Amino acid sequence: MIKLQSPIEGRRTHFGYIRDIFEANGCNFCMNFDYDQGQFDSILWREGGETIYLRLPFIVLEGELDHYEALILFGPPYIIKHVVNIGLDRDEHSLATVAGISQFQKPLDTDGHIEDKSRWIKVGEEKIEKFLYSLEEPLSS
Repeated sequence: MIKLQSPIEGRRTHFGYIRDIFEANGCNFCMNFDYDQGQFDSILWREGGETIYLRLPFIVLEGELDHYEALILFGPPYIIKHVVNIGLDRDEHSLATVAGISQFQKPLDTDGHIEDKSRWIKVGEEKIEKFLYSLEEPLSS
C-alpha cells in the first residue's frame, strides 16, 4: 500500500454529488461498505490477475451512507494492488463455485507488492487532481 498526500484528505461533501461526479470519471463506489464509512476505487492498471487501484476512503459525518444527502469526510487516499486467482479453485469449496453458489474466489493477495512506487504516486495524484478539477463546486474543509 502507498499512502498519498492529497488535497482531497479532510474535505467534506455530499455522498450523492461526489458519487455521480466520480462515477462519470471512472471512479466507482465500492458496494462493500458500512453505513458509517466507505470508499471509492479507480483502476489505475490491470493485467492478468493483478490490479492496481486508487482508493479514496471516507467516513460519514451526517446521515446514512448510500443516501444522496449523506455528508462525508475524505480520509487519506492510497494506492493498493490486488492479486487474484484467475484459475480454477482446487479446494473443498470448488464444487460450490462450479455450481454457481460461490461467485468470487478469495484474492491471493489483497495488498500486493507495488514496484516503481514513484510512478504510481504520480499517476494517483494526477487522477485525484482530475477528479477535483471535474467538480462543479469545491469541496469544503
